This record gives sequence, structure tokens and C-alpha cells, in this order.
Amino acid sequence: MIKFEWLKTQPLLWIILVAALMMLVLSFASPYFMTLGNMTNLTKQVSIVAILAAGQAIVIISGGIDLSVGSVLALSAVTIGWLIEQGIDPKIATVAGLAMGTFMGWINGMVITRGKIPPFIATLGMLGIARGMALVITKGVSYQVLEPMFLYIGNSKVLGLPIPLYFVVVVFGVVMVMMHMTVFGRHVYAIGGDERVARLEGIPVDRQKVKIYALSGFLAAVAAVVMVGRLAATPPSVAQGTELQAIAAVIIGGISFVGGRGLVITALVGAFIMAMITNGLNILGISSFYQQVLIGIVIIVAVWLDNLKSSAQ
Repeated sequence: MIKFEWLKTQPLLWIILVAALMMLVLSFASPYFMTLGNMTNLTKQVSIVAILAAGQAIVIISGGIDLSVGSVLALSAVTIGWLIEQGIDPKIATVAGLAMGTFMGWINGMVITRGKIPPFIATLGMLGIARGMALVITKGVSYQVLEPMFLYIGNSKVLGLPIPLYFVVVVFGVVMVMMHMTVFGRHVYAIGGDERVARLEGIPVDRQKVKIYALSGFLAAVAAVVMVGRLAATPPSVAQGTELQAIAAVIIGGISFVGGRGLVITALVGAFIMAMITNGLNILGISSFYQQVLIGIVIIVAVWLDNLKSSAQ
């Protein structure tokens, strides 16, 4: 007989069971949910949050948080769109967009390590700075991007699967190897587990933190490339609130919010759960306002379950 007390210490099991039940309910609630077309759309929808969640997972495992990824995504996308509008080659514009995202992440890391500013405050400030810069560059206007390279990313399939899904697979493949098979990954876990002990062991904590936030910014820029392909445009208001979805995906996946524990791949599972919730509610015609309420509830419940698990160990 399974004891309830044991189940309380397995929040990921509960989440998987709830996700399976939710999928079953949505399948009965709408005949369109499990269709091939909707599943294809779901894989496209999950790509942005999943890529952001990969970077957010690294940050949270290190004991930090990055609230700026949605705004950094928008700034990177706007950089790409603005340069293409000026006649710059799309490939060069893409590299510039990736460099912009990495640079903003690097600034986050420097402010946190050199300025001794808590990650929450530093990245909250960057959230406003990056979004403001996107608006300043565009003057609030969305640039249209009809370059073949981006249209291919946003609309094409390979072996029946959308291109954005391949971005997700590559990103998580690289990040998983980096986190679970390299010295950098071991340092990230050590810093999240106990930063003071990590310093005593000779780990260059500040240098690694700068790399962590720069990597988060880079992955936000990768998500921007996918976003530009999907929208064929670069609206400066894009990706508002996606940082909350990325954080929720990481926590739902079972990565500890206090740092030092969790597998990166579970963030991908969490991202699919978040995408399924949003997709299902859209199909059922439920207002996006209620979706935001649900996301907030999911974050609170996920952190509560993580606390249950931590207290039981």
C-alpha cells in the first residue's frame, strides 16, 4: 500500500499525474486538442518557453533568478529586425542579436557579482532597461521580417517536425552535456548548494556567475531568433510575461527553487506542461486573463511542493 506521506515527498510524480489527467480532460473537453494540427502547433508554442527555461534552469540551480529574459528576448529580436530594416545581411543581423542578448546577460552577471546586487533586483532592473531599449530603438513600431531564412525557421518542417522543435532539442542537448558532464556544470551545482563552501573549495564563484547569466541572455536571444521566424516581425512588446512561464516551467519540472538540485531535462517537461495548459485553455476559449491567474497559482503550488520535498529530506 502506497503511503500518502511518501507521495508528499514526490512533487514531480504528482505533477506528472496532474498533467496526464489534464491532457485526458482536455481531450474530452475539446475534440481538437489531440489532433495532429494542434499537436504541431503545441510543439511550436513550447519552443520559446522551453529555450528560455533551459537558461532559467541553469540560473535557478546556481541559486539565482533571471527576471529579464522576456525583455532581453524582445531587445534581441528588435536588434535583428532593425538591422535588417537598415539593409544589413540577415545572418549578420542574427549574430548581432545573439551578441546583444549575451551582452545584456553579461551585464546582469557583472551587476550581481561586482555590484553585490541581489539577482532578483538586478534582473528586475534589466527587465525594464531591455524593454525600454527595445521601445526606444523601434519607437514602438514593429519591423516586418520576411527574409527566407526566418520564414524557413518559423514555417518549415523536417521529417514532419517543426524547425523550432529542433532548436529546443539542440539547446537542451548542449545544456545537459554542459551541466552534467563538465566542470562548469559541477561548479553551478556547487554554487547553488552552498556558495560559501564553493568559495572555500576554490571555485571562482563570481566568474562562473557572470558566465551563467551571460548564457541565460544568449539563450534568450536564441529564443528571439525562433520568435522572429514564427511572427515574421519584431514587435517591441513581444514576450511580455514569458519570464514567469519559464520560471514556472523550471519549478514544475522539479528543479529546487533554493538551488543546487535538479536535472535540466525536467525543465523541458515543465515547459511542455505550461504549453499544454495555455494551448488547452485557448482551444476552450478561456480568456488570457484567467491564464495569467492560473500561471501564478501554478508557480505558488510548485514552490510549495518543492518546500514539502525539501523538508522531508
